[in-house]
Amino acid sequence: MMDTQENGNVGVKKYRRIDLDKMELEDEELSAVSHPLQGNVNTNNESGSCVMAYAIFASLNSVLLGYDVGVMSGAILFIRDDLKLTEVQEEVFVGILSIISLFGSLAGGKTSDAIGRKWTMGLASLVFQSGAAITALATSFTLLMTGRLLSGIGIGFGIMIAPIYIAEIAPSTARGTLTSLPEIFINLGILLGYISNYALSGLPSNINWRIMLAVGILPSVFIGFALFVIPESPRWLVMQNRIDEARMVLLKTNENGSEVDDRLAEIRKAATFANEGKAAWRDLLVNPTPGVRKMLVTGCGIQIFQQITGIDATVYYSPRIFENAGIKDNTDILAATVAVGFTKTIFILIAIFLIDRVGRKPLLYVSTIGMTFCLLCLGLTLWTSGEGTIGIVLAVLFVCGNVAFFSIGIGPVCWVVSSEIFPLKLRAQASAMGAVGSRVSSGLVAMSFLSVTRAITVGGAFLVFAAISAVSVAFVHKCVPETKGKSLEQIEMLFFKNERTEGEVGLGDVEHLIDRQ
Repeated sequence: MMDTQENGNVGVKKYRRIDLDKMELEDEELSAVSHPLQGNVNTNNESGSCVMAYAIFASLNSVLLGYDVGVMSGAILFIRDDLKLTEVQEEVFVGILSIISLFGSLAGGKTSDAIGRKWTMGLASLVFQSGAAITALATSFTLLMTGRLLSGIGIGFGIMIAPIYIAEIAPSTARGTLTSLPEIFINLGILLGYISNYALSGLPSNINWRIMLAVGILPSVFIGFALFVIPESPRWLVMQNRIDEARMVLLKTNENGSEVDDRLAEIRKAATFANEGKAAWRDLLVNPTPGVRKMLVTGCGIQIFQQITGIDATVYYSPRIFENAGIKDNTDILAATVAVGFTKTIFILIAIFLIDRVGRKPLLYVSTIGMTFCLLCLGLTLWTSGEGTIGIVLAVLFVCGNVAFFSIGIGPVCWVVSSEIFPLKLRAQASAMGAVGSRVSSGLVAMSFLSVTRAITVGGAFLVFAAISAVSVAFVHKCVPETKGKSLEQIEMLFFKNERTEGEVGLGDVEHLIDRQ
């Protein structure tokens, strides 16, 4: 039902707050979205297969990001020797991709609202592949950086739009599992990058790294095909007033076809205000309501903690870590990184089966506590042990443990939560802000890691990451709600319930208030 609250000021408009958990649809609203195709619905198996296929296709861009991260950890060893890079140039080249991707993420929110979710994914692939081609053919540091900048913009588009698209097409019962697919594909890409490094390391050093980077262009063929298979997001279609098309998508993706009309009416209610107020950035940055501020803290905070706990330092610079532990041969170092890649991939697959069964928050607790332990032990191992066999074994073990705990929790759950919690009107822009926080944090870690290790040693750097990871445990406890099994509209209400005392209604909550005039 809709509960009416009045602010008590004479001459001020009255508003009704929508309780989406108990929303009752008027007859005219239901008839507005009814359609003769109501009986033509898919079975649960058919809709589940469609949604899974769409989510997999939408996640292909993530393979590109993962492959770039994985392959660069080994390719940089040969690029450094072939093009005579300094240590500072190496840091900048590796880390700048994350920094520059913030421009893609910022532009991605507006772009996805303008041209649609799926065509934004296509644009991301095109820009990334252009950059990868230039990097693979580069003969100087300037050309390397040019290609890297283009790749970063493409990644910025890709990492923020895929989780949004999947969250908007997936039923609530499977949304966590499906929204974590991009993280799974990132890990698959990392593993493929590690394997490529190991397989091609025997070629001449002026050729092998170019082939390593060029292989990453191949997934674009599948992405181009995917654009003609996947449908547009039903929520975006509703925002464009393409109601019949939105209904057809919901018929394909909804597990219970009889609930399509209810879901469509609920989306239309949310989209009404998304279309009325276009100043999403103003509502986020200039005049956010208390509920939106809570969402921003949760969404951006979890993205930042995902990166400042050092996962990119572990992945990008794992060869340096193992070299510091005592492994000297490049082939042996790259073989150890393959073990890291397999560990990451295996545990992300475990996470996909647990995220909608166990819930988001329990996995975050296990992840952040486990990472804190492994980072602490890794730091102590590198700090105190020499270059003997025991130190090497422990270093490999704790690196694998760290990426395992990351992959089973904060890795995938971060993207799930940040794509779920924001209102439809703000979702694309807010997710872009979260992605910016993630990429900036990642870039700062990657671009400073070698300098930090030179100042306080590799072991000291990981002790700092362990302290930050301990803080992330408290953040999860205080700021992250459980969203398992709730619709996107119900999740919004978690941040707004009990927000105001009786007699107070905020004029800024346009997503949750209806003018009674």
